[in-house]
Amino acid sequence: VRFIRRWYFYALLGLLAVAGALGVLYWQAQVLLSPVSAEPGEEVRQVEVEIPVGSSPRQVAARLEEEGVIRDARVFYLYARYMGYTEGMQAGHYAFDTSMDADQILGALQEGLLLQEGLRFTIPEGFTAEQIAERLAQAGAAEKEAFLQLACTYREHNSFDPLEEAPAGLYCDLEGYLFPDTYEVADDITEEELVERMLERFGEVFGEECRSRAAELGLSVHEAVTLAALVEKEARVAEERPLIAAVFHNRLQAETMPLLQSCATVMYALGETKIRLTYQDLRVESPYNTYLHPDLPPGPIASPGKKALEAALYPADVDYRYFVYKEDGTGEHYFSTTLAEHNRYREKARQNRLEREAP
Repeated sequence: VRFIRRWYFYALLGLLAVAGALGVLYWQAQVLLSPVSAEPGEEVRQVEVEIPVGSSPRQVAARLEEEGVIRDARVFYLYARYMGYTEGMQAGHYAFDTSMDADQILGALQEGLLLQEGLRFTIPEGFTAEQIAERLAQAGAAEKEAFLQLACTYREHNSFDPLEEAPAGLYCDLEGYLFPDTYEVADDITEEELVERMLERFGEVFGEECRSRAAELGLSVHEAVTLAALVEKEARVAEERPLIAAVFHNRLQAETMPLLQSCATVMYALGETKIRLTYQDLRVESPYNTYLHPDLPPGPIASPGKKALEAALYPADVDYRYFVYKEDGTGEHYFSTTLAEHNRYREKARQNRLEREAP
């Protein structure tokens, strides 16, 4: 009997402890979900927050905590998930104030209550600075020449860490760093603000983890982005990005193969895109021509997207030294380790082209 009573006593204590712990957790959650300016008389601030397109609910919560709109990103995310708010969060430019509680903030994100109507445009991966300027002009977001002038002479008047590692002779200072993404901006945004928004987005994607990985590979940030731009321009099928990155890495590390021989760099030097390059094209004198000059070009030849950056930092573990476009309509390449094998694939690609062009 004593044993049974003792067991009931311990069970009761356990239930009380659990109830007490749950009560504490509930109270803490209530506090962490309350407005940042919760005390009477406390100053209420308005905070503008940009939620990028494609942000996950966790990223939204982290952004709100970073901007001082909420108290705790983890609790906010868990609450949003429990309440069914994680679906339908809308990107855009918001104005929150620190008197808003979690439900009010989540409601605004669900309804897309933007600060103001503005412009929405998409910069595709692999666009050059000039193409970006043209796209912005088409969207009514910037004057083409003003934007291009600002981007291409950026380091004359501004500082940007990756450019401190860049050599002289860049065609355009910010080539490669105007991050390709979908943006929502105010109607009256300036060219300077557009540039800063795109550089900020680049910094969000190419964060500390990417910088550490680049250092592990013996690359500066500028070199990593330059390599990623080559991958972006050469890859036509997403799955091949790590393979193409591996080819370039292998060539950079091989003393006997210092030339990257990227056709994309030649077209960048020529200032035009061609279906097929001539031998004369391959001899164009430019520091960007990787058929003439060893190692990486002075800088990126386009704006690489996230996947291309990842491929440059985490290439496939293969011994390939060559690749050639199949020309069979798939967008894929033949990859090879030896020159003899590469030459056989080149001939096969030529036959593929002839078959496709045949009437």
